[in-house]
Amino acid sequence: MKFSVIFEAQLADPTVDREHQLFRDCVEQAVLAEEMGFDRIWAVEHHSLKWYAHMSAPEIFLTWVAARTSRIRVGHGVVCMPFRFNHPARVAERAATLDLLSGGRLDLGAGRGGTRQETSLCGVDKERTTQEVEEALRIIGKAWEKDELEHHGPLLDIDPHPILPRPAQTPHPPLFLACSRPETLRQAAELGVGALVMGFAGPDSIAQMRRAYDTAIAERTPERLVSSVVNDHFSVLCPTIVLDDRETARGIGIRGQRFFAQSIGHWYGGAGIPDEAVVEGADEAAEMRRAAEQVVARLNEQRIPVRPSATATFNADHAYGTAADAIAYVERLRDAGADEIMCLIQMGTVPQEACLETLRQWGRTVIPHFREAGTD
Repeated sequence: MKFSVIFEAQLADPTVDREHQLFRDCVEQAVLAEEMGFDRIWAVEHHSLKWYAHMSAPEIFLTWVAARTSRIRVGHGVVCMPFRFNHPARVAERAATLDLLSGGRLDLGAGRGGTRQETSLCGVDKERTTQEVEEALRIIGKAWEKDELEHHGPLLDIDPHPILPRPAQTPHPPLFLACSRPETLRQAAELGVGALVMGFAGPDSIAQMRRAYDTAIAERTPERLVSSVVNDHFSVLCPTIVLDDRETARGIGIRGQRFFAQSIGHWYGGAGIPDEAVVEGADEAAEMRRAAEQVVARLNEQRIPVRPSATATFNADHAYGTAADAIAYVERLRDAGADEIMCLIQMGTVPQEACLETLRQWGRTVIPHFREAGTD
């Protein structure tokens, strides 16, 4: 089993000074993650999503981190692949350059960037995002199969052109797809790319998603594959804060997750802006339950079916607490079928020292537990 850290660059109170410090803090965390034995970092790509994600140029962030480290892998989790965000040929060029300069350490995930806020910024057609992501993966998957790329698909025509430079990994860095629904899990499996499971629903849901992914792998046919190299890797999100004091860790972690859930609700569901106030001594678990109840009430009022995904972001059953608590939770994710644990630590209200201490606790206790057990 592999261990990674994912960065959104969330910011509860986004002044310019805090934003600049946030990026320096994320770099500090990424460098420490290598020291603590993590296998990989991931960086998202989002645009104009104030509070939720200020990571709009992950290729720059990942390059900076790669230059500051020597071993840890650097991953796009994900590149927004609709063509008006990033033309697939340009994605291939950038990815190859970072891969060769990092010594073959890049992983490349694809996603839609489908909020109205983002698509309106770049003129993306929301109705075409799923098709454009798949076609982009096909183009990248064959970009270096021959001396020149030629592609004639349903959405793009590219006459023969060399794609320069070539990546260090052959034929290309491992490919992934962001997955939050059964449809995208099946798509990832059929295309032969890894699944980045970004949901908060917990081990039981992860087990169901793993079964769906494996079923689609068993049923896929070769003509759907996007590359000659298949990547059946299943990475799952793990929100976590680990400190010596269990209750302090849970309070910080659940408050950070509540902020994250509010941010998602704002940009994806039209809810109000995130509540930035941190109340001393507040029962954060109770606040999470109340927030989930409000979401359910709002959806019922609008006669929208309440699906598990609607409230999953408010599920507080994650790796919050001591190192022993984190180990127990990761064991549940492992048993559910996780190949990789993606630690979500840097949530908008979490102080930098809590992020750093969480990385230290994972590196000193949690990761060694699984390495020694032979499950890495």
